[in-house]
Amino acid sequence: QVQLVESGGGLVQAGGSLRLSCVASGSIVRINYMAWYRQAPGDQRESVATITSGGSTNYADSVKGRFTISRDPAKNTVYLQMNSLKPEDTAVYYCNAGVRVDPLRAYEYNFWGQGTQVTVSS
Repeated sequence: QVQLVESGGGLVQAGGSLRLSCVASGSIVRINYMAWYRQAPGDQRESVATITSGGSTNYADSVKGRFTISRDPAKNTVYLQMNSLKPEDTAVYYCNAGVRVDPLRAYEYNFWGQGTQVTVSS
């Protein structure tokens, strides 16, 4: 029903920057929130940043002051600007969204993208 497609990952040296993008498409009535998660090998998936439809943001302590989440509602797109990258930021980054797909029901469905690899070399 809803597809999330990430882009912008890659290989960068420590201290560098990357900008991730995630575009949502499909049967979208309303996007309630969009978020970025990440998962490093052997670790559990963790929340990185979240932005609500009202523009409120929340960040993991490990990325505060370095990462910025933003959105373009007209394009159903969320971005993650990552600055001052560290080797410990290396992970697959996943886009996540809470989406209302039925105009007659307020129920929210949760969707995931396929992930994009971010590798930070020391």
